[in-house]
Amino acid sequence: MSFSALGLAPSLAHAAQAQGLIAPTAIQSQAIPAILNGQDLRACAPTGSGKTAAYVLPLLQAWMLSDAGQRQGSRNTQALLLVPTRELASQVAELIYHLGEAMGRRPKVAVLTGGVSINPQLMALRGGVDVVIATPGRLLDVVAHSQLKLSTIQTLVMDEADRLMDLGFAEELEQILALLPAKGQRQTLLLSATFGPSVQNLVGQLLREGHHSVEIESTHQQDATIAQRAIHIDAARRSALLRELVEQHPGQRVLVFVASRYSAEHVANKLYAKKIFATAFHGELSQGARDKVLSEFKAGQWQVLVTTDLASRGIHIEALPVVINYDLPRSPDDYTHRIGRTGRAGLSGTAISFVSPDALAHWQLIAKRNALEIELETLPKYPVTEAAPQRQPHEDGNNGGIKGKRMSKKDKLRAAAASGQKSSD
Repeated sequence: MSFSALGLAPSLAHAAQAQGLIAPTAIQSQAIPAILNGQDLRACAPTGSGKTAAYVLPLLQAWMLSDAGQRQGSRNTQALLLVPTRELASQVAELIYHLGEAMGRRPKVAVLTGGVSINPQLMALRGGVDVVIATPGRLLDVVAHSQLKLSTIQTLVMDEADRLMDLGFAEELEQILALLPAKGQRQTLLLSATFGPSVQNLVGQLLREGHHSVEIESTHQQDATIAQRAIHIDAARRSALLRELVEQHPGQRVLVFVASRYSAEHVANKLYAKKIFATAFHGELSQGARDKVLSEFKAGQWQVLVTTDLASRGIHIEALPVVINYDLPRSPDDYTHRIGRTGRAGLSGTAISFVSPDALAHWQLIAKRNALEIELETLPKYPVTEAAPQRQPHEDGNNGGIKGKRMSKKDKLRAAAASGQKSSD
């Protein structure tokens, strides 16, 4: 099937081809006709399945057919795209830019994200914009300091909705919805790699009855393009094994996931000291530094990028052959997002997870939740000598180590406030 067969205009279908989008993916084939038809959309599809183009292409067609697509000058904002991270916002804006360039005309886009000065973003809104791509917190800041009106929004997109909720944007979302036209007066597209309870609750809140649902199963577990390995190894010997694995892939880029900013810096420095070109990538870098590191890694100037989960979503790196979980992800869902950085666009890739004795129970949970059938390897060169810790479960059955089981900081503060209120009563 071609993009033209899905209902896209010839110029837009040609632009898609110019960007390497030769044939629609499963999510694109099912979502694009529904969006063009004006339906609300609930789409669940794994990382790397083509979700971004699935909504960007029909949004561009709607813009082309509107008055704003035919004239210059002051304009009303037609589409609002809410995303969880600066990196995903930049990636979406880049796709819109290149597709528009290939068409010979493009909408005026404003990217509103935190971590950088708000003043240039306010300046970019002068004269109006067609599309706003924003993280929720910065969007509310901009609305409070500018003439940006959300009452003209015709299409709301929530991309990586599960990540938006995981990052605690529920309150900001409520404020944003209050500024938008009612759900019966706008089109809403809800896209997520997973639909847990927090995201499923959004369906009734955001989408009109009769909305179109798309379910694309994650195939990373069975997909032959991603070879998955799990290696049982002492925590103290992970660095030596990591260095050995990197050296087994000379000239190939390797993405390494760790649990914290400190670990990212520490592991990258240890590799660099062994003459391996490695650098760290995490949320405490400035936006300029993050953009520079990503650009250099994509260009092959760094062989190894050691990162937190910041790079597990919203970042597309062409032909990335190897992903290594130096530390396991806290959430079983994040395992899928991490390994989804490799094996993209039909290319082969390898995903390797280090499982130390103290992380064995967590690995078993990840494997169970993701229906993984991966043999836990023990390498003769790295015999396991560390003993697994004996952990006593909490009274409520909480093991204390799995994301989603512990109270968030916000919940703890609310609970404390409620307790204080009861005491004063």
